[in-house]
Parts: sequence; C-alpha cells; structure tokens
Amino acid sequence: MSGKRLEGIGFFEKYLTLWVLFCMGIGIVIGVWLPCIPEFLSKFEYYNVSLPVAILIWLMIYPMMLKVDFASITHVRNNPKGLIVTWVTNWFIKPFTMFAISYLFFFIIFRSFIPAELAKDYLAGAILLGAAPCTAMVFVWSHLTKGNPAYTLIQVATNDLIILFAFAPIVGLLFTFGNISVKGFGVPWGTLFISVVLFVVIPLAAGWLSRTIITKRKGLEYFEKTFIPKFSNITIAGLLLTLIIIFSFQGKTIISQPTDILLIAVPLTIQTFLIFFIAYFWGKFCKLPHNIASPGAMIGASNFFELAVAVAISIFGLQSPVALTTIVGVLVEVPIMLTLVKIANRTTRWFPETKSR
Repeated sequence: MSGKRLEGIGFFEKYLTLWVLFCMGIGIVIGVWLPCIPEFLSKFEYYNVSLPVAILIWLMIYPMMLKVDFASITHVRNNPKGLIVTWVTNWFIKPFTMFAISYLFFFIIFRSFIPAELAKDYLAGAILLGAAPCTAMVFVWSHLTKGNPAYTLIQVATNDLIILFAFAPIVGLLFTFGNISVKGFGVPWGTLFISVVLFVVIPLAAGWLSRTIITKRKGLEYFEKTFIPKFSNITIAGLLLTLIIIFSFQGKTIISQPTDILLIAVPLTIQTFLIFFIAYFWGKFCKLPHNIASPGAMIGASNFFELAVAVAISIFGLQSPVALTTIVGVLVEVPIMLTLVKIANRTTRWFPETKSR
C-alpha cells in the first residue's frame, strides 16, 4: 500500500495493533505485579458494570456517533442494492457464520486445548463480536479504498439504526443456541437491552444533538473539519486505557494460558475474511461500483468492538474470558483490515467504472 493511501489513517490507528499489544502488556504487568490496582478499581463496579470502563467506552463511542449524518438516509432510494448487500450480510449472515465457525473451533477442533466451560465463554465473546458490525473505522477503510463518502454515511447510519433493534435479539437467540447463561439465570435479556441503551442509544443521541446544535451555530464545515477532528485521538486513547484496565484483571489468566489468545484469534480471522469476500463478491455480482461495494464489505468484515467489549463487561464482568475474547477481536482486526484494503485496491478492475465523487 502506498504512502498516499495511508493518509487517511492517523498515527495511532496505523499502528493500532502495536499499541494494543503494548497496552495489553502493561495491563498484564499491573495484574500480576500490582494487583492492588485492579482490586481498587473493582470497588467501582456495579452489577458487573465498571464505572471507569463505562466512561472510557462512552469516550470511544461518542466521537464515532458524531460522524453519523442521519439526514443522508433520505438518499437510500438512489441505490438500494448496496444497502441490501450490507444489511443482509451484516444481520442475516455474519452473526450465524461467526457462531458456526467459533463453535467448530472452540468445541470441536480445539477441544483438546479448551475446556468445555471456557469454550462456552469464548463462544459468547465471539457472538457479541459477530452481532456488532462496524460503524466507526469503516470511515477509515472507506477512505483508503476511495469509497463513496456519502454512501458510506448511509450504510453506517442505517446500520446504527438496525443495531438498536437487532443486536439484543440476535445475541439472545445465539446465546440460547449455545446454551450460554449468566450464573445459571438464563439469557440476560434485560442487561442486553440496557447495554444497547447505554452504549448505543445514549451516545447516538448525544452525537445527533451535538451535530444539530453545532451545525446550526457554526455551520457544517466547522463541525466536520474542526469539531470532529478534536476527538480523533480521544477514541483511541479511550480504547487503549480500557485495554489496560481489562488486561490488568485478565493478567494472571493470560500468563497461565498464553496460547488461548492464539486459539481465539484463529476463528475470528477466518470469519473476517469470509464475511468480506461474501459481501465483496456479492457486490461484484450485482455490478455495484467499487466505491460502494468495498465499504459495504468492510462494514461486515470489521466489528463494532467497542459495543462488544462494553456488553461483555456489563454482562460477564471485567475478569471474564468473554471480555478477553472481544479484546482479541481488537487485536486481530486492524492488520486483517489493512490486508483487505490492499485486496480491494488491487481488484478495482472487477467492478464497473465510476465517475469521480
């Protein structure tokens, strides 16, 4: 990938995998050698929700929601095929292939390495990732593949609306299939819906309100060119601080089971490539222009890992293997997505030529 292609991704985003590894290391060191820190932080945990982590997650999600312009939804009728590909891939294919692939690896292929109860926890984390298609980093992947920015906004905006209604039922359904419960009390439907309210509805409303007020006062150009960029590093900083906290609780577990990180990464990697090519080739079959097909495939391939992490912590707690699985999703996503960007950029000839944006 040329240097010019990477202009749309900042320093922290470009090397996010390295930062994630670094913060994982710091968290593990704290958990093993400074256990008083996670013990202190656990005092601010209510109903499995850590207040420090909840604040950091809001800091992560709010800047993403600022980018969503729901006025763009009115343009859906101009090219519905791209949205159909995105919606069907994200909500009728991805959650179920994630479940199937993860179940295959955790319960069958890796059964000699992963106890059944632990496999169930890892499956739960994979389900949360599979039911949360990406909303934020898609803007970066779209830019790097010369995607249509207006259409990407439509894809993201409609996707966020679907998350409000589909995330909890799909997770609950797959938890039932996987016989996953919390402390023996069955599927935590109430917690799932509360998590969507806390980590999607509230940030989404705050983003919409901020966009509306600031745009009226200072104009759209100021909002998009000056206000939103102010938060560019806050999202990554929130993510990295969250990782440090989570891995401080997971430190001793990871030291005792280091191979589990690799085992979790295998099905997540396979799933990412599979979903990308399903949506990408479907777009090619439908003769979509590359600048619509590519971002659509990227949305399905990547995950709204902030939401997945938040729900994992809310339901199962900071120290759970479920939370660990969602964090591994963060670890593997960036290098895989950059690889898919390269593939997309080298296959533009497969798609009809488009006029300039």
